[in-house]
Amino acid sequence: MTRIFSGIKPSGHLTLGNYLGALRQWVAADQEPEDALFCVVDLHALTVEHDPARLRRLSRQAATLFLAAGLDPRRCTLFVQSHVEEHTRLSYLLECTAGDGELRRMIQYKEKAAKAQGAGDGVRLSLLTYPVLMAADILAYGTDEVPVGEDQRQHVELTRDLAVRFNQRYGHTFTVPKATHPVVAARVMDLQEPTSKMGKSHENGAGIVYLLDEPSVVRKKVMRAVTDSGDGGVVYDRAARPGVANLLDVLAACTGGEPAALASGYTQYGPLKRDVADAVVELLRPLRERHAELATDPAEVERVLREGAGRARALARPVVDRAYEAIGLLAP
Repeated sequence: MTRIFSGIKPSGHLTLGNYLGALRQWVAADQEPEDALFCVVDLHALTVEHDPARLRRLSRQAATLFLAAGLDPRRCTLFVQSHVEEHTRLSYLLECTAGDGELRRMIQYKEKAAKAQGAGDGVRLSLLTYPVLMAADILAYGTDEVPVGEDQRQHVELTRDLAVRFNQRYGHTFTVPKATHPVVAARVMDLQEPTSKMGKSHENGAGIVYLLDEPSVVRKKVMRAVTDSGDGGVVYDRAARPGVANLLDVLAACTGGEPAALASGYTQYGPLKRDVADAVVELLRPLRERHAELATDPAEVERVLREGAGRARALARPVVDRAYEAIGLLAP
């Protein structure tokens, strides 16, 4: 069977983009007994300034939303990254395999470093090296496929490069993974800034639909979504009409339609926005209800994570031990 690994960083409240681009795909297609692993990648949230108490709350909330979305711990492995030490053990070996130049070429590093410097903050070394930790997350499990959004493609390519390089230098150790992407809504855009990704950590949440937003809040955000100037009507054109294209992408992902075909059913923005709002509210309704149930029993969520970490550790340790031996380190 195909081994799958993917994760979400708890840097903010999970969004509609996280659900359409990741969680729903995991639930629909990627769960197989013992061969799919889904992780709250909390260590990655340490690359920028953060509040420790908030990080703990968001990590617990993300894990609860994994379950509320329909991930079944009897069919897949759910855990928190920092609970499995093999991630950091392997990360250092891969830092010894990666080059400074290839890490500095990572687009997300350039963008986030520039943002931090613009705000007068320092740039943490972990921001530069976190793609290597992501590679360790993936390679530790002999992963075949990594379901990710388009913005993470470059990091999976780095993972592939590091796996091939390590194998060539020290003998075959790692499976070389590939990235997989959902066809529609792989990258949901901000409703107020439709050329920017709908991110968890944006300071302005007006264009972000959070999974736990009340229906009235969802409707207000969708109805206030930025569309495009001009008299061209409702057409699907990502380059020329990004606002409308984003709404059509979301509607298509919610209803199973095709964006260009859906566009032909509208002549005005208002009805399109109302239909998108209705579709999103209905899509998120069962998830919000299930989350409310799970939130009343945090001990059950902690049990799932504890058992998941145990299974993940058992899968990763032989791979990481083999890497330590291959690179020339003495066994303890």
